Amino acid sequence: MKKTFVVSLLTAGIYLNAQSVGNSPYAAYGIGDVKYDNTVEINSMGGVSTAYIWDFNNSFNFRNPAANTNLELATIKVEGTNENNFYKTDYNNTSVTKHSNYLSNIAIAMPLSKKVKFGLGFQPYSSKQYEILRTSTNADTGTTEGHKYTGKGTLNTIQAALGYQITPSFALGIRTNFYFGKLYDLEEVTFSDAELLSGYENSNKIKSFNFTLGTTYQKKFINDHKLTVGATYTFGTTGQMESTYTNSTYYKGVGDVKGYETIIDQLETKDKKFLPQEFSIGLGYGHETKWFVGTQLDYKNGENFNFLGQTLAYQDSYKISAGGWILPNYNNFRNYFSRVTYRYGAYYQKGALNLAGQNINRFAITGGVTLPFQKSSVTRMNSVDLGLEIGKTGTLTNNLIQQNFINLRVGINFADKWFAKRLYN
Repeated sequence: MKKTFVVSLLTAGIYLNAQSVGNSPYAAYGIGDVKYDNTVEINSMGGVSTAYIWDFNNSFNFRNPAANTNLELATIKVEGTNENNFYKTDYNNTSVTKHSNYLSNIAIAMPLSKKVKFGLGFQPYSSKQYEILRTSTNADTGTTEGHKYTGKGTLNTIQAALGYQITPSFALGIRTNFYFGKLYDLEEVTFSDAELLSGYENSNKIKSFNFTLGTTYQKKFINDHKLTVGATYTFGTTGQMESTYTNSTYYKGVGDVKGYETIIDQLETKDKKFLPQEFSIGLGYGHETKWFVGTQLDYKNGENFNFLGQTLAYQDSYKISAGGWILPNYNNFRNYFSRVTYRYGAYYQKGALNLAGQNINRFAITGGVTLPFQKSSVTRMNSVDLGLEIGKTGTLTNNLIQQNFINLRVGINFADKWFAKRLYN
């Protein structure tokens, strides 16, 4: 079995293929480029969600299922994301720009009773969509060696959440997540004086689930100010991840079809855990229907994963977020912009990856607005959500890749009272 040291993906000699479509080359590792949680309002506040209870009645918080005490309407959300990534490495001053668009969230939520709130949603959890080419030439023999790294696939999640308001101040919630999808990585090695390619393929088929427990406590003061504390704990996944590693030689035919393939080595493994435990704690303070500011800390355990026949490790990681919203006057129908909710935030994430002695960290500032429909009222607040995220991942040190990004998000939220009994026929 060939031992491939994964740092070679991102060290000297990398060329990013400008024609490939997709996301970060760091998606090559583990389960790929994590997209969850991509909801517009939470992302626009830097990811603040654990102690975030929306003051109005038309939005459901999946990140903390206990934070939905005010939901009184049935809501439907549909959201999409436009990603714009700008990659750069000091090796040969290479730079590449990539764009992608995808459906990032579909959710429906409703109150089952005054105390019980329920939500059901679909999101892409992570993705692999990269193509990297590394070439080098032996000065003595003139032989050119090429390494092509390709990844593709998406891991999706369906989530169902239930919140219960025990007292006016204290709530508990639970969310279950079902993960499904296929992720695929391939390294192909070729020499200018050889007829065959050597392929090292890693394929993962995933069907798994986990649970998140949440709690909130909110203290309201007589001056309409309020203090919110929240916490969540996510258990590691259980279920099935089937991984197949194959080392083979072959010709490459039309349409990238493999011809005359000879299997040199093949290994099949099954794992019940591929996502680690995660803990989050948050604190928020605000003025009822006027403004809110919050902060939170997310902590995730490290994990091992298989990559091209090797067992590799993620470090423990954490994320610090801060953000909030301002609403000038939701009841001012003479000035539309007084009824717009303005969101702001920022986050810093210590990455789980360490390559060539460098942590692959992430930082971003965020902002957004919630635009109510012209005739929307506080009792039925339908809206369009817009969000912007600007930041960077990675570093130029040791010939690694720095990824700058500008992500745009848009969502539509419809809210109404379903199943209401008519007073008159």
